[in-house]
This record gives sequence, C-alpha cells and structure tokens, in this order.
Amino acid sequence: MKLQRKNRVRALAVGALAVSGALALSACGSDNTSGGPGGSSSAKAANIKCDGKGKLLASGSSAQKNAMDVWVQNYAGACQGTEINYQPTGSGAGVTTFLQGQTAFAGSDSPLKPEEIAKSKTVCKGGQAIDLPMVGGPVAVGYNVPGVDGLVLDAPTLAKIFDSQITNWNDEAIKKLNPGAKLPDLKIQAFHRSDDSGTTDNFTKYLKAASGGAWKHEPAKKWEGTGGQAASGSAGVSSQVKQTSGAISYFELSYATAGKIPTVKIGTGATAPVEATVDNASKAIAEAQPAGQGNDLALKLNYTTKAEGAYPITLVTNEIVCDKGNKADTLPATKSFLTYVASKDGQDALKALGYAPLPTEIADKVRKTVATLS
Repeated sequence: MKLQRKNRVRALAVGALAVSGALALSACGSDNTSGGPGGSSSAKAANIKCDGKGKLLASGSSAQKNAMDVWVQNYAGACQGTEINYQPTGSGAGVTTFLQGQTAFAGSDSPLKPEEIAKSKTVCKGGQAIDLPMVGGPVAVGYNVPGVDGLVLDAPTLAKIFDSQITNWNDEAIKKLNPGAKLPDLKIQAFHRSDDSGTTDNFTKYLKAASGGAWKHEPAKKWEGTGGQAASGSAGVSSQVKQTSGAISYFELSYATAGKIPTVKIGTGATAPVEATVDNASKAIAEAQPAGQGNDLALKLNYTTKAEGAYPITLVTNEIVCDKGNKADTLPATKSFLTYVASKDGQDALKALGYAPLPTEIADKVRKTVATLS
C-alpha cells in the first residue's frame, strides 16, 4: 500500500475518543485520525487478563480502525504496563509489514494468499501466519445525489457505474430500479481507493460474483476498474462523497454513519432491496464457509446470497499472527490482547460501532486458537 500523509475525518459520530498519555494510536498514511468512537463499551477491566509489558506494534486494515480504537482504549485502561500501537495503514501495507517481521500482528480484510503464508515461515520460526477472523460488517455504498433518498442499485448496475459504463444519474438502468425517484441529469462521480485495500478486494469480489459478467476485472486489493477518481483510505473516499455532488463510493458502514451519508439499498433477488445494516450483514456472514487449513480460520463469504434481509457486500477483518514462532518479547501481550478482542466483552463492543460481532461458533474457534499461540 502506498502510504500517504493525510488527516483523517471523524471515523464515527459517537463522541471523541480520549486517549491516555500511555496510549499511542498513531495513524500512518491516509487514516491519521483526529477523533474516533468513544463512550462506554461492554468491556470490563476486571475481565481483561493482562500479560506482557512494553509496546506492541501492529498495523493494517483501516476497516477495523474504529473497533481498534475502543479495544485499545479498554485494554490500556486495564493493562497500563502495555502500550498497543495500531496503525491503520490498510490491509496490503499491514500484511507486508508483518511479513517483514516489524509487527506483532496485522489486520487484513482479505485472507492470506498461499504465497504470503509460504513467505511467513521465515518470520514465524517453526510455524506460519494464520488468519483469525475478528471483525465483521457491511461495506456500504454511499452516495450524494441531491433530492434522492432510498436509492436502489444492484450488482450489474454498480459494476457499470464503477467501470465508467454508466456515467449519469438519470441513466435508464438506474431509473428502472428507482421508479418514481426524481433522478437528476447529473454526472456520476465514482470514487475508489487509491491504496491497496481489503475493502476494495471484498467490494470487487462482490461485483465479480454477483454482476452476471458486467464486472470484467479480477478482484484485487488494487483497484482495476476503468476511470473514476481515487482517494486514500476509507476516510478519504467517504469524505469525497460527503463533499462532492453526484459522488458514489464504497466504505465501511461506520464512515457513512459518521458523515451522515445516505447508503444504497442493494437489489439481490430477494423480495425487497436490502439496506446496509449490522444485522443484515450478519445474516450474510452467517453463510460464510471455512476456507483455511488447520489453525487458519479464514472464511469464504457468500457475495451472491438471496436470503431475505441478507446484505451481500460484507467483509471480515482477520488478525494475522504466527501460530508458532512468535517473538518471545511480544507473545504474552499479543495473546492477552487478542484474547480480550475475541472475548464476549470485546465482541459485544462492536455492534454499537457499526460492526457485526462474530457468529458464536466462529468466535469460539478463534478463542481456542489464540490460546494455542506460541
């Protein structure tokens, strides 16, 4: 991922996060934050078992940044001898940094590739990197079209919009999905991520799987579509939608909530278009199938679900960590922090932030695997 210095817009409109002096949440690249989610969470200091001392470095997914803010705040309050420094540099950069041995764990919205697992064996002495699902949620499609509420789009139409084949908001394909809407004669301003992004990877996986061939490109962290405009990080693209008439882009639901950006309802083939909500995303994530081997708990999401009320554009952020061969000086704190994150208290904190807690069966597997890290 290309690291670019850019101040981040507010990540969630639920209050500023008070960061203690011992807590360093430096945000490198596009997601340098000036605020974050705050307020109380269900995490209780008494339920966090502290272990390890010093600084724990981690980086990666900006999609989970809002959750990380709260997790780190709660953990720092209970374990004052440990400093968790999570930099939301994006999934691609996070995995790269982890594979270089510079961080204790990484956040990635895409499971590790076979070549990345192979490369990890040089860092994870006697073991390899594994995926631990930790955060789920919807990828919202936000838009700024004056006078239009409740916009409905489907995968073929979205694919054509983001590939510059549909370029005006009063296009017949959009009119057909929105009878009665007063669609303006306004140019579409489609924004995509400029950095290597797991959110882009999941969004384009949806377009490829569900558009019936309208999306001609292979899914990837790097944007492959034709035309459009680029901005860095979820904060960057959501900010552009907020301030640009005719704009549309994709980002995690919390950014839409923060900016009061309207989101598209997705036509899936169910009886009614589906809104981007935590509960609707949870229905789709519940259809995920195991995709990893052994202790690797990677999931394969179903982007073509037609289940009633199931929102199809979802992602699951994985914490990438060594199953064996973790550095002795960071292992205790890594296990302690990830144990809390995967706990009921850690997961219960998510829903109010616009994330979907892990299904119980998956969360149980994650907790058991974290306990075996060595």
